[in-house]
Amino acid sequence: MNTKKITFPNGRGELIAARLELPEDEQPLAYALFAHCFTCSKDLKAVVSISRALSSRRIAVLRFDFTGLGESEGDFSATTFSSEVSDLVAAARFLEREYEAPRLLIGHSLGGAAVLAAAVDILSTTVVVTIAAPFDPANVRRLLGVTTEQIEEAGQATVSISGREFTIRKSLLDDLESQQPAETLRRLKAALLVMHSPRDQVVGIENAADIYRTAHHPKSFISLDSADHLLSDARDSRYAGGIIAAWASRYLELPDTSTPSRTPPEVIDTRVTARTAADSFRTELFANGFPLIADEPIEFGGGNEGPSPYEYLLAALGACTGMTLRAYARSKGWPLEDVVVRLSHQKVHAEDCRDCDEKNRQIDSIERELEFRGELDEAQRQRLLEIAGRCPVHRTLTGEVRIGTTSRPK
Repeated sequence: MNTKKITFPNGRGELIAARLELPEDEQPLAYALFAHCFTCSKDLKAVVSISRALSSRRIAVLRFDFTGLGESEGDFSATTFSSEVSDLVAAARFLEREYEAPRLLIGHSLGGAAVLAAAVDILSTTVVVTIAAPFDPANVRRLLGVTTEQIEEAGQATVSISGREFTIRKSLLDDLESQQPAETLRRLKAALLVMHSPRDQVVGIENAADIYRTAHHPKSFISLDSADHLLSDARDSRYAGGIIAAWASRYLELPDTSTPSRTPPEVIDTRVTARTAADSFRTELFANGFPLIADEPIEFGGGNEGPSPYEYLLAALGACTGMTLRAYARSKGWPLEDVVVRLSHQKVHAEDCRDCDEKNRQIDSIERELEFRGELDEAQRQRLLEIAGRCPVHRTLTGEVRIGTTSRPK
């Protein structure tokens, strides 16, 4: 993935801080906007994880801080629900001006209510996704508890939310109360996906039922099962991102995302890239436009969410071997129907390594078993065994390899 730092002005001229998550080759099939939860930020782990899950499937995502939050300018205490909707519209206009108009709107918690309200003013909207969203924005008052009485009497009050203090003004409460969620949903012209956990202790699952019941078709509901309100477990947010990408592609009418971009290689960066997560060994790979996942087994501290690096190495050798044998048999007109390559890797003690500089040195040993299917005679089978050693990856692994490593400037 490719993350770009971006700023754009909101309707009041204040600079909004954002990040644009692009596929590594910068060739997205569609653009999306992500609205974070009340008092959260664009850098909430769940927001980042979902955005990157989408960008790995070629949907670019602009995630930004609402006015007065995170890195954005402005006074949060002066904001309202309507100002958040205005920020979303400003973000959409920025994308339309600089890249491409967003067709997918995603909102988490109160951000979900905000994208529903903003969709009517973002004419490019084709798909809307809400995650743990309240049906009525006024439900936020419940999170503020008895403080709402102080706000009503004094005009404002300081509240503590998730360990941080915020000043909330009466203008926010009044604006929340003025919203008409049922009318907003009836005006929605986009396909809607409602995602919610039945165990959400902050915004109850009944809100998802109300949203779904009120909205017109096409609409779908996906349960996030055991996830908490903030999708704190990375597995939940990655699951949500994968579901959103798959579901939205139907309504965005995207081509098969398993097929890479055919942009000429001289136009884009065609290197294989690997991004390893900060809190695990899980690594997102991007190779020739294809998103892949690597990980370590659980016994080695990983999550076992994908093949290990050595398993990818064996996969490369296996694929190259099969392709080389197929090409050779075809050139000879031999009746090779299938070739199956089975490989294993281990470290073995190098007792016969005369040139070893280190004591007790171990060397890598790869065992390769070939199965030929077809009416081949013994001479043909033996020849194919010889040809297996000529595949390019085999030659690379057994030849001299130079790896140059540099550090990319910030």
